Amino acid sequence: MKTVVDSVFTGRLRPLPPEGQQTGIFKNAVTGRVAVGLEGLVGDAQADRRVHGGPEKAVHYYPAEHYAGLAAEVPERAGLLHPGALGENLSAQGLTEQNVCIGDVFVLGSCRLQVSQPRQPCWKISHKLDHPPMSRLIAAKGWTGWYFRVLQEGEVEAGDVLELVERPAPECTLARLWAVCQLHRADPRELLLLAAAEGLNDAWSRRLRDRVAWLLSQDVPPC
Repeated sequence: MKTVVDSVFTGRLRPLPPEGQQTGIFKNAVTGRVAVGLEGLVGDAQADRRVHGGPEKAVHYYPAEHYAGLAAEVPERAGLLHPGALGENLSAQGLTEQNVCIGDVFVLGSCRLQVSQPRQPCWKISHKLDHPPMSRLIAAKGWTGWYFRVLQEGEVEAGDVLELVERPAPECTLARLWAVCQLHRADPRELLLLAAAEGLNDAWSRRLRDRVAWLLSQDVPPC
């Protein structure tokens, strides 16, 4: 499984209307090769490092095909919905949450990247697009995109091939993980299976296991 990366994006910190919070969600397409370290692309910045950036959220991928779906759902914002608009670093078509799994390892340029977790849409998306329900819509549709950790540093550029080379958890698609996490009463067996997926971010794994412990303590039957 492989695709060609259409665009590479980075961004410096800018104020986010209307309150002026600093954010790195505004990205610009980069021409030429970009160095990629363990914490992401050189020239890219994140404001709130408690919830953005770091080794487990080093590179953000968003499927370009989702923009058409979002534009159909919110036609009054269609002009703003284009690759780069949600703060992603990599844009391409052909890879989605339905066919990408937790722990998948991809080669891109001279880098090796591993899928670590879904991207949780936050309020800054809604503010940037001036549409309060946008983050909730993205979450409800499961059009979240995902984060890569960097296994091997290197360089990337638009036009490079993003190719799957390892799949340690073929049963754990991003779509499956996201769908289970949205359930009010998920099946503990499903939660444990996903929590054990090789390559899943530790914080996500702990969260799933904590939900299992809570469900079992409440003796809540699965849906």
